[in-house]
Amino acid sequence: MDVTNETWEQSLAFKHRLAYLSKALWKSVEKDWQRWLQPHGLNINEHQILWISYQIGSPVLSEIAKFGVMHVSTAYNFSKKLEERDLIVMGKQEEDRRHTYVRLTEKGKALFLLTLEEFNVNNHETIQSTMPLKNLYGKYPEFSEIATVVRHMYGDDFTNQFDTLDLQSKESGHLDDEVATTISPR
Repeated sequence: MDVTNETWEQSLAFKHRLAYLSKALWKSVEKDWQRWLQPHGLNINEHQILWISYQIGSPVLSEIAKFGVMHVSTAYNFSKKLEERDLIVMGKQEEDRRHTYVRLTEKGKALFLLTLEEFNVNNHETIQSTMPLKNLYGKYPEFSEIATVVRHMYGDDFTNQFDTLDLQSKESGHLDDEVATTISPR
């Protein structure tokens, strides 16, 4: 077997394994996440929008799409649904109307924080399945190799967001306090 064919086979085997492991893991993560959010009337995309808005302050839709790993149209459509429920406000700055910003309302912030308060480790199969490793090594798996692969695909700013979990709200990321309270309708 020549090196090219061997490399091709290794690459194909890696891609196949990566696809199936990712798919299996995501199926379990998605099931856990949906079960967690269902009592709050949220889906995963809506929860991500609330979370990203909470952490960044006033992200633009393209940031929500990037950090939420969704298409911009998906970020927009789910943001519209959240806006209809008075959980976020969408708008533009007067000086630059190219970008649509998203800001949590007090109702949205309260709902997001409630979801965090009601997070129960025991109700998540994905977390429970890591407990033997956590008990053995004293920490959850770190996924350093996978994080490196993702970093090469999405960039440092995407992967750096996971280095720490900041539960402190950013009141106004891109919008100053005055503008954040007066963003104009689209």
